[in-house]
Amino acid sequence: MNFEILSTEARWFLALIGAVLVFATIVVQAMTRLRPHVDLGNLIQRVNSWWIMIGVFTFAMVLSRNVSIGFFAFISFLALKEFLSLIPTRRADRRVLFWAYLAIPLQFLWIYLEWYGLFIIFIPVYMLLLLPLRMVMIGQTEGYIRAIGTIHWGLMLTVFCLSHTAFLLILRKVDTPTEFPGVSLVLFLVVMTQLNDVSQFLWGKSLGRSKILPKVSPGKTWAGFLGGVGTTTIAAWLIGPFLTILDAGQSLVAGIIISTGGFIGDVNLSALKRDLHVKDSGKMLPGHGGILDRIDSLTYSAPLFFHFVYWSFHWHTFGTGVGKL
Repeated sequence: MNFEILSTEARWFLALIGAVLVFATIVVQAMTRLRPHVDLGNLIQRVNSWWIMIGVFTFAMVLSRNVSIGFFAFISFLALKEFLSLIPTRRADRRVLFWAYLAIPLQFLWIYLEWYGLFIIFIPVYMLLLLPLRMVMIGQTEGYIRAIGTIHWGLMLTVFCLSHTAFLLILRKVDTPTEFPGVSLVLFLVVMTQLNDVSQFLWGKSLGRSKILPKVSPGKTWAGFLGGVGTTTIAAWLIGPFLTILDAGQSLVAGIIISTGGFIGDVNLSALKRDLHVKDSGKMLPGHGGILDRIDSLTYSAPLFFHFVYWSFHWHTFGTGVGKL
């Protein structure tokens, strides 16, 4: 295992997350014994799933850079597959879906090659042009607009947006090219995004009265949204300077970006599920639903946070050619 890619601060932070999980497990077990008449099955499933998710994520981060990139590529594949399994597609689109899935290894190949220029335009430009061409060659015109919009939107959310998380991993400082500050940035992004989800849920349950988007996500309230943004922003302000290359001011802005972006990503997928009349996107993660249910917030927070970091440090911290930022 390549523990050297993790800073001392990142190791301490991972240890803290592990301690929180141990505490949560102890609390759940105690509640089970003290209140045997209360059904805590869903809560137990959630905690167990968190152990698995954090364990897999941690191993993917510490094994090697290439394994980490492959891990995020696999998450994108699962997310796109789940997305396409929810959305009705035409029989003729099956030949088009091959090219959509092929975009995944190619998008992450650009990350492996550290080719920022092609990474940033491959799906928004080239796949946008290629997929309609392939559909036209098939000759099926009925449902054409809906089909191309569905497939490309799925690619943008589950592959392009999520791939920004992987690109964070390869960021290197000019003066110390063997250091990868992006590993800590990924850890910061993922933890803050998940903290925002949990905070919005807790604030909404405890103080939520006024609905923010009742027709899209009835469980979302103004108290939940504002409480989540406040909690995440304060946590980012405290943790960012310790864990990442961000200073206190940048960490504060990052907290606002991650929390508001995460909320939009969450309700965006909620609108999709409500349109399809499904509660969860899948059953892969017991207690949580599917992959899309877990990474919905990340589809917005990842690209927004990435570009905030990229342009904040582009000119004076990281390199500027192919192979570096």
